[in-house]
Amino acid sequence: MNLRALLIAALFLLAGCATSVRAPVAPTRAVMVSPSTWQQIDREIVSASQQSTEQVKLFARGSMEHWRIRVYEQTEENFIPWFSSYWTQEWLSMKVSWYTMSASGEQDASAKRLAAYLLEQYQERVLAPVAVEIDPDAILGQATAFYAQLMAQQMPLIAQRHSVPIAQLNARLQKVPAISLGPPPARDASLFQVISTEPLNTLPAYAALIDKIHTDGGAKGIASTDAGMAPVAKRASQRMEAEMAPRGAASAVAAAAGKLVGGLISVGVVGIRAILQANDRPDSEALIRSSLGNTFDKAWLKLVQSPTTGVMAGTLHMAGKVEGSLGGGAEPSVGRGVENVEWRPPDSTTQQIEPTVQGE
Repeated sequence: MNLRALLIAALFLLAGCATSVRAPVAPTRAVMVSPSTWQQIDREIVSASQQSTEQVKLFARGSMEHWRIRVYEQTEENFIPWFSSYWTQEWLSMKVSWYTMSASGEQDASAKRLAAYLLEQYQERVLAPVAVEIDPDAILGQATAFYAQLMAQQMPLIAQRHSVPIAQLNARLQKVPAISLGPPPARDASLFQVISTEPLNTLPAYAALIDKIHTDGGAKGIASTDAGMAPVAKRASQRMEAEMAPRGAASAVAAAAGKLVGGLISVGVVGIRAILQANDRPDSEALIRSSLGNTFDKAWLKLVQSPTTGVMAGTLHMAGKVEGSLGGGAEPSVGRGVENVEWRPPDSTTQQIEPTVQGE
């Protein structure tokens, strides 16, 4: 009985070994593709690149509109109320006093240092919170990866239309440049590398491309916001410096009048300053909106339009190399059809456009 059980187990084991051995897979035979077919394939790759670029442009523009609206909202909700509040103005007056005393004769020293402080606060209260949700640097990376995703989706369809094995098409795509920044060779990448690397940011040439865009753009295009702080800071510092002399005289009178009466005088001076600042508040807020709005919109427009430093720069670099190598002409321009913009009230109905691939 034990011998029969062992014999049956041995037969099952042999059967399992037999079924686990697979016949060798025959390699895919190369298909003869005529030069005219390859030319047609090249034209379709160029067309796919152009169509993908247009889709990416829609995504990038929609995302940048969303970012712009969020910056507007944060400015209105957080920065302007903070700047124009009574206690902030008192604190800024103290800072201007210190800047003035330590200026050493430098012209407009207090205004320059106040502008730097306000820019720091704007970064902390507006740009940094919005960047947690969305920012141009993230849009740049998403747009570039979206182009690669769309192109990867189209290549099997092109191969299928012309009955060309995908391996042969991939071999051809390895000769089509998509990123050209070398030397060294690691800063270059073919179209095949771009569409087959997942995620794209693990490709060294891609990292080099993004780094070049940042370097050429200078602080990711947002540093020009400091120009908007200059008129705000200059006006504020001039007003605060003008208030210093009567404020000092009132303090001296209050000290000479004794503790009780002097305290009442000091309270009166504070009340007067509060009234003056309240009267000045509409003009101050209007200046903030005008100055920050104009300079921010210029920076925003540059990020949307610039083919070398904007959010479409990665896409346009790759599309230009692909289309140029396949006879598709000059690099496309992202600035076409973009008009000048003005500071507008926040519109909560604006939606961010998410990347979508055709056929999904």
